[in-house]
Amino acid sequence: MIVSTTNEIQGRKIKSVIGIVQGNTIRAKWFGKDILSGLRQIIGGELKEYTEMMHEAREQAYNRMVEDAKKQGADAIICMRFGTSSVMQSAAEVMAYGTAIKLE
Repeated sequence: MIVSTTNEIQGRKIKSVIGIVQGNTIRAKWFGKDILSGLRQIIGGELKEYTEMMHEAREQAYNRMVEDAKKQGADAIICMRFGTSSVMQSAAEVMAYGTAIKLE
């Protein structure tokens, strides 16, 4: 599956637009790791537990978006974007979305 953040796939012609595809996940860290991150906030530095959580969430949302596109018979996804929002304290939703297309 070709995935691009641009409006086209260079060197390829769009045959048809299938529509919007998406994938999402909501993630929270285990309470113990949340405490470690809280301590790190006091002394400073990267909140590695949250960096890892968000990386995993983006990867899962991306994979779910690609699966949605495959189910709809797409060859590629253009205009791909990520969105994120806080659902509750220590939990975030990550969404991957784009436009599924068929290529000539």
